[in-house]
Amino acid sequence: MSWLLPLTFLLPLGGMLALVLWRGDPGRRLCVAIGVGSAGGAALVTAFIVTQFLATPEPHTVTLWTWIAVGNFRPTIGLALDGLSLTLLGVITGVGFLIHLFAAWYMHDEPGVRRFYAYLNLFVASMVLLVLGDNLLLLFLGWEGVGLCSYLLIGHYHQVEANGRAAFKAFIVTRTGDVFLAIGLFLLFHQLGTLNIALALERVPALWAEGDPMVELAALLLLAGALGKSAQLPLHTWLADAMAGPTPVSALIHAATMVTAGVYLIARMHEVFLLAPGVLYLTGVIGALTLLSAGCAALAQTDIKRVLAYSTMSQIGYMFLALGVGAFEAAVVHLMTHAFFKALLFLSAGAVIVGCHHEQDMRRLGGLWRRLPLAYAGFIAGGAALVALPLVSAGFYSKDEILWRALVSGQVELLAAGLLGTFLTSLYTLRLIVHTFHGEPRSENARQARPGHGWAHAVPLILLVLLSTFFGAWVEPPLAGVFPEPDEGSSLGHTLLEVGAISIVLSGLALGGWLLWRRGNWLEGPSAQGPGAALWRLWYHDWGSDALYDRLLVQPYRQLVGWLRDDAIDSLVTGVARLAWWSHLGLARTQTGQLRLYLVILSLGVVLILLVLAVGV
Repeated sequence: MSWLLPLTFLLPLGGMLALVLWRGDPGRRLCVAIGVGSAGGAALVTAFIVTQFLATPEPHTVTLWTWIAVGNFRPTIGLALDGLSLTLLGVITGVGFLIHLFAAWYMHDEPGVRRFYAYLNLFVASMVLLVLGDNLLLLFLGWEGVGLCSYLLIGHYHQVEANGRAAFKAFIVTRTGDVFLAIGLFLLFHQLGTLNIALALERVPALWAEGDPMVELAALLLLAGALGKSAQLPLHTWLADAMAGPTPVSALIHAATMVTAGVYLIARMHEVFLLAPGVLYLTGVIGALTLLSAGCAALAQTDIKRVLAYSTMSQIGYMFLALGVGAFEAAVVHLMTHAFFKALLFLSAGAVIVGCHHEQDMRRLGGLWRRLPLAYAGFIAGGAALVALPLVSAGFYSKDEILWRALVSGQVELLAAGLLGTFLTSLYTLRLIVHTFHGEPRSENARQARPGHGWAHAVPLILLVLLSTFFGAWVEPPLAGVFPEPDEGSSLGHTLLEVGAISIVLSGLALGGWLLWRRGNWLEGPSAQGPGAALWRLWYHDWGSDALYDRLLVQPYRQLVGWLRDDAIDSLVTGVARLAWWSHLGLARTQTGQLRLYLVILSLGVVLILLVLAVGV
């Protein structure tokens, strides 16, 4: 295993380097082969590592080399494997490979395939490094690598100015959280005296008592970093705009990699958060507020990718809710099942977009279930898992565990938010599927929809359909001993909660069906008239968060920049530059090319020097 573990990130990293350094044009087929092959190689290596770990489930560490050696400061390039990192590794490489494979079909007519796969490979390598790094410095390196790749991939279609702005927005908003994370890591290193994660977690209980202000501050800084990457309130505004990138990028960011990084960070540093109960509860509250606000926003969207983006935000909110009640294992299990069904939904949406000639507005779709049967099956299976349809979907088992842990912990308000979130999820998921696939086609693009073909299109969708059903629930991550054992609670209470949650899901589906039957123009909410139109438009614009941030942050910053544009410091610096420029102009005029003038100037200079010497004497 010692020599296999580094291959999980060296293979995609090597694929990226091959694509970047290849001289000349390697051709589209070779670019796809390198990109998909390197991701597939990482997935195969991971599968072999999983079999070895399950046979002997012991933590494993591989130290490649010492990065820096200054006194006792000796951070290493080392990889650490345990049940948590192995679970994330399987999700990243497995689902990531399926997304790479689907992209070979999705990008068949797109320009920039070489650049696309180079960034995609670097994305996977950075995420693998993030979850396998055995020290905080390496974790932060992978963290920043993921942020860079998100900027590059979201802005893949950089010819359109709006896409560049969306990429820039994602970069700036996530960097805001990263600043707090960096400060938190500095604080941990200063207090604990080590960057090694395992050693740091051992020292946390010995150094701090529960509720110590220093551990509360460290946990708060880590939480702020997690909020940016995982798009939770208030650092959530970048996620919907990230839909500007190609749909496989959306699947990779929203399912297997970037948005789950914050969940991994908190789960990995759970010893810190357990000693900071106030911050832990705040984590659950933020998750609850995010899942509700994002659920409402999803109800009003008309772009199928934006609906899925807000649903991602909502499902990550469930994971933060689970973390907030101390259900770390439940959060990681939902992270895994969410990767299955959300990747399926995004790739199915990509099949719809390509099949309908890049049309993704639900108001211009409809009647696609016969024309695009595989994409329809993907939406049915993925949608069932998203709403947690009982017994048949993978999402039911993971989300049920989160709700149960919220009840056992006594956080009734968080449980209520989770139950209300399931109701909202049922509404917007049914609306998405019905308006996309049922009824009559509402545009020429929908009427001329053509199904995808080829194994690169079919294999990822079929495998993800299976993983989104109860078969996915059979995949049990090896998390035994990673987190503290939770209180099991009463089996009767668990059963009653399941019945209540199932009733809420079915009620949401019934209400959604009734609304679609009685109000077929539900999609016209943003432009509708009446008392609910204003609220609908508010949801359509994500509760006005972009406008609020623009007024509170962007405009004051621009005004401040305008005020400081000609301040005293700038005037001094530019004054020196102007003086140099004027001196240059004056001396340049003496360069006439006339020998007599040069001799006169030379003579005057000699006379001037003699006069100075005479006066000085």
